[in-house]
Amino acid sequence: MANHARFVGRTVMVQSGNVEAAYGALSRLLAQDAVPEAVRRSRYREPPCRARRRRAFEACRRLYTAEMARRIAFLARSGRRDPWLGC
Repeated sequence: MANHARFVGRTVMVQSGNVEAAYGALSRLLAQDAVPEAVRRSRYREPPCRARRRRAFEACRRLYTAEMARRIAFLARSGRRDPWLGC
């Protein structure tokens, strides 16, 4: 289990007794994996209408971020010819 890539990538080491910095790093890692939101959602029952709305919002956000990443990658690629020569 300790050699599993996901486990090693999510391991936080306490260096020279600095527990506060390690706690902050752990909090950031958990927030990236959306663990606090999942815990808050599972604490209480989510009505079906809110669950549908949340899932639709998350799907829209995934599409938006994927499209924006595609556009940024298109604009940031190297070796692209200038579309407006002489401007």
